[in-house]
Amino acid sequence: MGLVVPLVFFYFGIFGKSWANNLILAMIYVLLGLGLNIVVGLAGLLDLGFVAFYAVGAYFLALGAQYLDIGFWTALILAPVAAALCGGLLGFPVLKMHGDYLAIVTLGFGEIIRLVLVNWIDFTGGPNGAPAPSPTIFNLEFIRRAKGDAVPIHEFLGIPYSSDYKFIFIYLLLFIISMGVLRVFTQLRVMPIGRSWEALREDEIACRSLGINHVTVKLSAFMLGAFTGGIAGVFFATAQGFVSPMSFNFFESVLILSIVVLGGMGNAIGVIIAAFTLTLLPEFLRDFAGYRVLLFGLLMILMMIWRPNGLLRAKRPVFEREEVSV
Repeated sequence: MGLVVPLVFFYFGIFGKSWANNLILAMIYVLLGLGLNIVVGLAGLLDLGFVAFYAVGAYFLALGAQYLDIGFWTALILAPVAAALCGGLLGFPVLKMHGDYLAIVTLGFGEIIRLVLVNWIDFTGGPNGAPAPSPTIFNLEFIRRAKGDAVPIHEFLGIPYSSDYKFIFIYLLLFIISMGVLRVFTQLRVMPIGRSWEALREDEIACRSLGINHVTVKLSAFMLGAFTGGIAGVFFATAQGFVSPMSFNFFESVLILSIVVLGGMGNAIGVIIAAFTLTLLPEFLRDFAGYRVLLFGLLMILMMIWRPNGLLRAKRPVFEREEVSV
């Protein structure tokens, strides 16, 4: 952790604000990948509408600030809960669905959320989107001149103003939360709930015959994944300062699913590597921007041929029996 701060300052100082946004976006996709990894990688539930929970988190901050004067920290607590409730709402109708049918329903759910955001103009702003507030630290704001009783953070610290301070703070906070989520999900996998997810993925009939409540298992997977998507949405909104329905289209769901598949379904470290690769690699290939989707498709085909299990195959914990000497 001690190396993260100087590394961030180095990146931001050398590459500027554009790379700061790219690194933040990469960490956001890490969160999204970890969330969908529970639903698809561990529980085996094909979800093509995961971007809906991402949108719930982002619009919770933007609309909450606009109508209820909700700040960043309040939204960071409440938005994931709202997204998790939406995950539970989605989970109930699909309890008896599998495979393609489940994918179609979740795809429809994601499109419904997007169309509501586009057409409910009086509330969401429609295609024009809505502004999102920046984060604060103990009433210290990351702007040149604060309004009201707030104090700009550069004046409080006695340092020159720079817009990079906001992105450094967002990145560091996002990094800490992502590592916390990674730790929690790693522990959940070896706990009974994680074993239940994997049992459901392998064979639902056998899972139910063992007395495992498949309703609870499915809902827990949907709600935990949605909870993580809500966190990512809050960070996306505050980093961009603006949210629009165009940011939550079907291609985003495909990209998040691709991160899980390429990284290795069920492998959290592989998901992190894939998230950084698919987010930062296009920045090195700007000269081929017109062929970005084509290259992305070719990468998927090559991975499915030579690495069908992803970059890192998920390993199951092995318990060795201790030999007792007589």
